Amino acid sequence: MAKWIVGSAWPYVNAVPHLGNLIGSILSADVFARFLRLMDEDVVAVSGSDEHGTPIEVEARKRGMEPKELTDKMHNYVKSLFERFEIAFDNYTRTHNDVHIKFVQETFMKIYENGYVFTKDLLMPYCLKDEMFLPDRFVTGTCPYCGAKGARGDQCDFCGKLLDPVDLIDPKCSLCGSRPTWRKTKHFFFDLPKAAKGLDQWIKESDLPENVKNTTLHWLKEGLTPRAITRDNKWGIPAPFPGAEGKTIYVWFEAVLGYLSAVKELDVKNGTNLFEYFWKDQSSRPVYFIGKDNIPFHSIILPALLRATGEEYPLPYNISATEYLMYEGKKFSKSRRIGVWIDEALKLVPEPDYWRFALIRMRPEDRDTNFTWSEFYRIVNSELNDDIGNFAHRVLTLIKRKLNGNVNGKIDEEIARKIEELHDKYVKAMYQVRMKEATNYLLEMARLGNKYLNEKEPWKLLKCCPEKASDVLYTSLYILREIALHLAPFAPASAQRLWEMLGEEGDVNSKGTLAKEHSRPPKNEIGEPKPLFKKLPEEFSDPNYVEGLLQEIREEVEKERPIPFFT
Repeated sequence: MAKWIVGSAWPYVNAVPHLGNLIGSILSADVFARFLRLMDEDVVAVSGSDEHGTPIEVEARKRGMEPKELTDKMHNYVKSLFERFEIAFDNYTRTHNDVHIKFVQETFMKIYENGYVFTKDLLMPYCLKDEMFLPDRFVTGTCPYCGAKGARGDQCDFCGKLLDPVDLIDPKCSLCGSRPTWRKTKHFFFDLPKAAKGLDQWIKESDLPENVKNTTLHWLKEGLTPRAITRDNKWGIPAPFPGAEGKTIYVWFEAVLGYLSAVKELDVKNGTNLFEYFWKDQSSRPVYFIGKDNIPFHSIILPALLRATGEEYPLPYNISATEYLMYEGKKFSKSRRIGVWIDEALKLVPEPDYWRFALIRMRPEDRDTNFTWSEFYRIVNSELNDDIGNFAHRVLTLIKRKLNGNVNGKIDEEIARKIEELHDKYVKAMYQVRMKEATNYLLEMARLGNKYLNEKEPWKLLKCCPEKASDVLYTSLYILREIALHLAPFAPASAQRLWEMLGEEGDVNSKGTLAKEHSRPPKNEIGEPKPLFKKLPEEFSDPNYVEGLLQEIREEVEKERPIPFFT
């Protein structure tokens, strides 16, 4: 049994996450953590709202409110949406909390005292009209690498290059649009080349995914440069260094430390010792769920920061960096209103398990994947309803109607062998964080059950050979029981309903259930059969129809948001 630390990239709370954000980090992390718990592993799963930095400060200024007022409202709203999606982290917290702030300041003081921080004077854009320096997103301009307009002072969203404000062509203040002047200001730098020494060897020898390895080695080959730790904006964690008054920690440097501080916060709240247990053990396995654009922050900057503290923290065991989820062939875009945001999704189709399962089935594990309404419709109606739900309904109603809900028999050995093979493949894929692949084996179990039922025809056997019919139905219950166990990480509420219909007791989502209950025979007496899923209307396969529905509900959803972002 290993110790697992599961971390999801912290959603930035300047807006509601869309479906691509959900599958790229939060949902994937939750599914993996649920699987580990079911396998009786020791796991702590954490994430939270990333609420500091210039984007929030810019947004708050534009709305005439304080940054904390904005993040308070958005954090509570987004957290409630995740709860509706059945996301079950051990701690879903936020960066503006006392434990995180203290931990970040203490960590950077260790890094400072160990000789990895130095100061340097920089020429930074200064807005005469707003009377302030313009760090990061306070300044926009043309990207010097790809020529895209609207690049920010920290990164170009079009080509992905990390930038400094001085790199931008034709820079402008993002608040008033005026051209800034340049003034000298002192900043504190993290000596990344020094702290990251030897990381290339670790990357080469690791079992990290190929896209993570390739991106990281490309960065290392191009050469690392020191990165500025501090910013001149007000909204953030005050820099703890001597002479750093009025400066805050760059949001990316402090956010990645949230994976550690969130566990420490659990100890503070509950009087536990989880931080020592998980984070001070070199054999622990940290697994991070992120989008591919965040790879360097997790494969280079976070390991370098952890090394620079002098503490014996475990380096990443796996970094699951998904490719992009497109929307009907286009990139999700708030400004162009392209895509579906998670509060809209729940208004459109209120069953969270449908979204959870469908998004995992479309998870962009190896390449960019296209979310389409026709595919969502197919997954819900064909895979969930027909393959799994229909098999369950056929078996359970037959037992209830013909045998008064009670059946006994022998499990078909050939079926049991095939289920065991599918279970082994499923478990292997899940440990490798290939969740989309794992759902293939789950669906194979259901299709095996349907094929077995169709071939054996127990409704006919009941008339002539009741003992054989009982064996077939009992074997079918065995398959259903395995389906419930393996469905639990993806669709926990539906798995629980199936579990109860099978006459099983307790929560199928409890720690150790899959490890302890797999391959056991089913109960003899079942519960009351009810439809497990229901089909979507045929019109849901037509994107124009669904877009029309979205337009109808979007105004209603916008009114429910604490901070409207389409109006």
